[in-house]
Amino acid sequence: MNKIGKTNQQLLLEIEALRTRLEVAQQRLKEANQQLVASEESLKERLTFETLLANMSARFVNLPADRLDTEIEDVQRLICELLDLDRSTLWQVSGKEPVSLLMTHIYQPQGTPPFPGQLIEERFPWSRQKVLAGETVTITKVSDLPPEAVRDRESYGLIGTKSDVLVPLSVGGESPFGLVTFVVMREERDWPETVVKGFQLVAQVFANALARKQADTERKRLEGQLRERLREIGELKQRLERENIYLREEIKLLGEHTEIVGQSLSIKRILAQAEQVARTDSTVLILGETGTGKELLARAIHKMSARKDRPLIAVNCASLPPTLIESELFGREKGAYTGALTRMVGRFEIADGSTLFLDEIGELPFDLQSKLLRVLEEGRFERLGSSNPLHVDVRIIAATNRDIAREVKDGKFRPDLFYRLNVFPIVIPPLRERPEDIPLLVRVVFKEFQKRMGKEVESIPKRTMQALHSYSWPGNIRELRNVIEHAMILSQGKTLEVHLPKRASSETDAAGNLEELERRHIMTVLKKTGWRVAGHGGAAEVLGLKRTTLQAKMKKLGIQRSSRAMPK
Repeated sequence: MNKIGKTNQQLLLEIEALRTRLEVAQQRLKEANQQLVASEESLKERLTFETLLANMSARFVNLPADRLDTEIEDVQRLICELLDLDRSTLWQVSGKEPVSLLMTHIYQPQGTPPFPGQLIEERFPWSRQKVLAGETVTITKVSDLPPEAVRDRESYGLIGTKSDVLVPLSVGGESPFGLVTFVVMREERDWPETVVKGFQLVAQVFANALARKQADTERKRLEGQLRERLREIGELKQRLERENIYLREEIKLLGEHTEIVGQSLSIKRILAQAEQVARTDSTVLILGETGTGKELLARAIHKMSARKDRPLIAVNCASLPPTLIESELFGREKGAYTGALTRMVGRFEIADGSTLFLDEIGELPFDLQSKLLRVLEEGRFERLGSSNPLHVDVRIIAATNRDIAREVKDGKFRPDLFYRLNVFPIVIPPLRERPEDIPLLVRVVFKEFQKRMGKEVESIPKRTMQALHSYSWPGNIRELRNVIEHAMILSQGKTLEVHLPKRASSETDAAGNLEELERRHIMTVLKKTGWRVAGHGGAAEVLGLKRTTLQAKMKKLGIQRSSRAMPK
């Protein structure tokens, strides 16, 4: 009986042991199943991650630059959703000194606390130094950071980061130009080697794409600069071509002029005025009879100005039909009027940065005077047939042989334009009012034509010089040049013989009558003043003439103090 009871007790113990072993086996089986499921999930997650990485690499091949930012943030979203991450950020080095990291891309699910600030230097100095040195920083526990990372540890605690991976962005072994982060904020997480390597692959793809974008941006910038330089070169080329064409047109005119010649007080005064006004950009109005050298004075003013490196642009307002003056001055667009088959650049555009000489300004049509006034006041105008304003920097020198003040009174010239042009008037006296300049002018012109024609004319007879000195020169210096040139052509020997122009008989009679009246009047005044020519109360003052002018007239008319009676 005792043996039977003992056997039953042993059986119970054995059954209990078997039950315990069975439970242990079941628990182990359950754990094995759980491990198997976890392994399957991990393998599935890994396969999904690797598939994502493979697809991502393909997505960034030949990706247009304008889609790059969107694709980067989309990949950040997919990785965060797949690996249950709380944030992914991408930082790039700024191009300014001192070097800093700026956040350019970020993804974080809704409900995640916003990332504070845009700078990383002050918050994470240790991590920044490591990553920019080319190291991948893997943080499983923030508390495990080394002592030198105390500032980083504090910042991670403030923003609530538990684990983090920071991967540098670099291309071809060069220094990193940024970093990408993968953050967990809810729990501490171990980072398997395969995941870290996957993050490094993502960073490499991002870096290559960003480098291509930067290179493409730089290429476009350089291409834009090149196009701009080519455009500037094209404009300069066109400008030079226009100036060369203009200079070729003007070369004959330029060749006809010598330096300003004269020793009279009036010429010295004019040159002093020219030197004073040349240093400014003020408008100059040159007044004088035809042939007195108004354009020559304008060129002298230009040569003494700060604009001397650019050619003087001249327009003769009297030489163009009224219908063409506007397009000549301001230019025209193609099709502006019938026959305008091409676009034409006007003289104002050609003279931009230089001086524009408007000769015979008194001939400018009345309806164009207002447009010229606008250019003088505002520096802008429109081409004929265009509404787009053009801005120019042009200095104006105008000239006329008309009594422009009288033209204003008669309503033939706009008073506002006259006042705008008459800022600095210079009056060139006619040659007959400065006879002391005639001998010098004759010598200079004579030498010029002697050299040009290759003739060896050695002298000018005294009688010829006296005749030239006594002639009234209605055509002024231009007429004098023509007379000397004509004499040089006809000259056969070593002596220059000059034949002064002869007037028609009617003109001669009229001139003789006028000269006789002038002679009588001067003689009367001289007798009243006791033959005192100069000084207060002298004949010159009574007649309203300069002393030199009166003396020249007396010589021309043959008036001498020994005369006893006036001719009848």
